[in-house]
Amino acid sequence: MGNPREVARISYESFECAPSLKLEAHERVSKLQIDGLNGRIDRLEIIIERLERRLWLTVYGVVGVILAQAFQSIIERLP
Repeated sequence: MGNPREVARISYESFECAPSLKLEAHERVSKLQIDGLNGRIDRLEIIIERLERRLWLTVYGVVGVILAQAFQSIIERLP
């Protein structure tokens, strides 16, 4: 460590790696952002599937009530 070349080399090494470290940090941040977006998309797809199931259940319920009323009116008119 008493050698001046070693001290100079250590300071230059960290400076030379700075662009590489910035690029790696940017890649990590980008990956985290993309992973976050993919997670949100997955959650939205699950929510949409649940909503779609509820919608179809509502449609089938309304159709069932209409058919029940139709059959009830037909049965009331029979002698």
